Amino acid sequence: MVLVLQLLIVGLATGAIYALIALGYTMVYGIIELINFAHGDIFMIGTFVSLTFLTLLGIVPRSVYPTGFALVAVLVATCIVAMLVCAVLGVVIERIAYKPLRNAPRLAPLISAIGVSLILEDVGKLWKGNNNVPFPQIFPNVQYNIGPITFSGIYVFVFVVALLLMVALQWLITRTKMGRAMRAVAQDREAAALMGVNVDRIISFTFFIGAALAGAAGFIYALDNGSTIFTIGFNLGLIAFTAAVLGGIGNILGAMLGGLLIGVIESLTTLIPDTILPHGGTAWSRAIIFAILILILVFRPSGLLGQQTPDKV
Repeated sequence: MVLVLQLLIVGLATGAIYALIALGYTMVYGIIELINFAHGDIFMIGTFVSLTFLTLLGIVPRSVYPTGFALVAVLVATCIVAMLVCAVLGVVIERIAYKPLRNAPRLAPLISAIGVSLILEDVGKLWKGNNNVPFPQIFPNVQYNIGPITFSGIYVFVFVVALLLMVALQWLITRTKMGRAMRAVAQDREAAALMGVNVDRIISFTFFIGAALAGAAGFIYALDNGSTIFTIGFNLGLIAFTAAVLGGIGNILGAMLGGLLIGVIESLTTLIPDTILPHGGTAWSRAIIFAILILILVFRPSGLLGQQTPDKV
């Protein structure tokens, strides 16, 4: 039972990262009904931007890391820089690759999204190379004990940061004028335009927010994992897309729930012994996740909380 509880903590932290990435998929789909396959690679760029910014500050792996207030300042500044760079990148991608195809057949923007994804992967490969790149482990290696349960402080940091960002997003969507405009565009783009809503600006803002969340996810993932690589966006992007489908594509709360559930499921698969699956559950975790995606698409395509369609906003 102790091991299960420890794995739950790890799974919630991992799932929080998946949820942040999944929110970008679900927000864009809710607004323009497009699966933005380049979103996972924006997350990858976020890890590279974070690493580059830390390098500019003189913080490299195995160097003397800051402590106290200096550490807090570095963490906040790096997260903000990653979010801003990725947010601007998301808007640029929307303006160049998606906006001209907004009224084209649905297959055209989908192909464009795949092309942008491949371009970003090549940019990452040219930027940091083909191999794993170490990320400075600037977060203190602190262990916490709750009874017999022991877990690392980095999991608490990852989960708290992700939770704060998700709560802020939910507040933005439900309590602000911009959020009401986003929901109006999602429900009926033409009617929202007739009511004075600047549809182009709302769509760009949606890409801005979704990409910013991916940038934050990239920073906390690299901080937790200790390394990054140019293919990480493709791998985690598929898992985050599964999370969005699991919760209900287009549904904000569904993406959060789906990400947390996928993280917990992935963590708990390590309990499956070799006698049940060859090489144990860890080797099959991705297969199990994508099997869940197939089952959801077959038996409940609307997801756990229901797919957010224009008629259900």
